Amino acid sequence: MYSDEEIQKMWDNLYKIPYIDVLLIQCYGGWRPQELGLIEIKNVDLENGIIIGGIKTEAGKNRIVPIHSLVYDLVKKRYEEALSLGSKYLINATEKQNHKEQLMLTYDSYKYHYGKIKKELLLNPKHRAHDGRKHFISKAKQYNLDEYAIK
Repeated sequence: MYSDEEIQKMWDNLYKIPYIDVLLIQCYGGWRPQELGLIEIKNVDLENGIIIGGIKTEAGKNRIVPIHSLVYDLVKKRYEEALSLGSKYLINATEKQNHKEQLMLTYDSYKYHYGKIKKELLLNPKHRAHDGRKHFISKAKQYNLDEYAIK
């Protein structure tokens, strides 16, 4: 789990370091790193504030995830960017702009950018790319969110 100080560092550096917004979306939505890159814009409902997505387990596939109010604008910005790029994916690896079919954020690409964020912000070196999901789950349990809802 990230400390409050680490989360604040992320917010303080939003858009100063690429992909911090994606890390925050992960922390406030509980997404696995590979799930982030698979979210299609057709499954993002900004009006109702939800995203449908997920992989791996039966409970995790095509789950409805509320967009936390703190990251709503981050999701909206990524959504608008995806539309302008002509991409079907919410989160895109824009450094690959010359190859539209390869815009999708892969796990390896996310892990690479995550490493840069961790180094630049001097986050705990033990953190891994999956820790945004762990952070969400820990916070959800801390606030007594229903176990079924967490899953």
